[in-house]
Amino acid sequence: MNINSLAGWTGVPGRTLVQHRYATMLVALLVCALCAGCSSSNEGNAQAASTTPVNVALTATQRQHIKLYTVAAEQFDRTIDTTGVVDFDNDQSTSVLAPISGPVSRLVVSPGDKVKKGDPLAYVDSPDFATAVSTYRKALVTAHTARRLADLDKDLLQHQGVAQKEADQAETDATSAEADAYAAKQTLVSLNVDPQTIKDIEQGRPIARMQGVIRSPIAGTVVEKLISPGQLLQAGTTACFTVADLSRVWVMAQIADSDLSSVHVGDSVDVQSGMDAKPIMGKVDNVAQLVDPDTRMVAARVVVNNALGLLRKQMYVSVRIHSLHAETGMLVPVSSLLRDDENLPFVYVSQADGSFARRSVTQGYRVGDKFQIPSGLRAGDQVVVDGGIFVQFMQNQ
Repeated sequence: MNINSLAGWTGVPGRTLVQHRYATMLVALLVCALCAGCSSSNEGNAQAASTTPVNVALTATQRQHIKLYTVAAEQFDRTIDTTGVVDFDNDQSTSVLAPISGPVSRLVVSPGDKVKKGDPLAYVDSPDFATAVSTYRKALVTAHTARRLADLDKDLLQHQGVAQKEADQAETDATSAEADAYAAKQTLVSLNVDPQTIKDIEQGRPIARMQGVIRSPIAGTVVEKLISPGQLLQAGTTACFTVADLSRVWVMAQIADSDLSSVHVGDSVDVQSGMDAKPIMGKVDNVAQLVDPDTRMVAARVVVNNALGLLRKQMYVSVRIHSLHAETGMLVPVSSLLRDDENLPFVYVSQADGSFARRSVTQGYRVGDKFQIPSGLRAGDQVVVDGGIFVQFMQNQ
């Protein structure tokens, strides 16, 4: 069959029949493409609709198990939770330097021993001590002699036995000698010589052994022993002991920039050394004016009563600062906050029609059993505080 006979069978000219068939095929393909496009668009719209939160409607019976909380502006005292490191109270601790040079002959105390101000810590075979004792003895003898001569010349002057000039010179010599004796005595005092030893020197009694003593400058506990018997000490240079009053310590709390405005001198503080430890009360004593270049934090010094000795130097502790300056904001119970798939906070808010709408919020500070909400809620909003998980389950159905 040729094309002309086919054309005669259909009643359509040959060239027109071929064009008609091509046109029919193109129309069919176009219809298929449009159908596919419509199907894809409908699926996309359905997927978008499925990810858009919709309000949750509950039955009257289900609503009986839902508890609501009415949001209102409240005044609150903010708390700042951070960490800190225990340190000695530097106003009640000191490093004891060797006041005299020489080898250590005997140690009297060990770390942990409690001492009073003036108690001996170690003995030193020191030529400095012997020299100071000898100098004071000589100065006393010279001063006594000069004073006796000055008194004698004064008596002679009254009887015209000496000239005025000689009497004046004798008085000058006596005063100078007494000043030298006083200076020699102060040298012994600075060397922590026992007052009884000084009294024995003044009364001319012999001293059993020329031995220097390192004494505690304050009352407290020996927390470090830095020397050993036989060690040669250098006066004013060698650190021998550290003595500290441990009944009160410092805790250096680390404060972030965002919390700095809420921390003030006088704020009360709870210090906790462990999970099960009882909090110890303290107060903010000072807020540093410098930022630590390594941590970018500001140190707040907390003074803590350590009468029980629970806190030790370099111990890491938890610190909770209670700000004395009240703030105002929207607060909601902790139980009302939920988290979405991206770990962002949200709450369920009751609507006028009885349904519940999911609303994203910004979580701020924790205040007791509540969180501050800087944005996302208004006064008068009613949020779900009990049953939020159930509402979320119903929404995901």
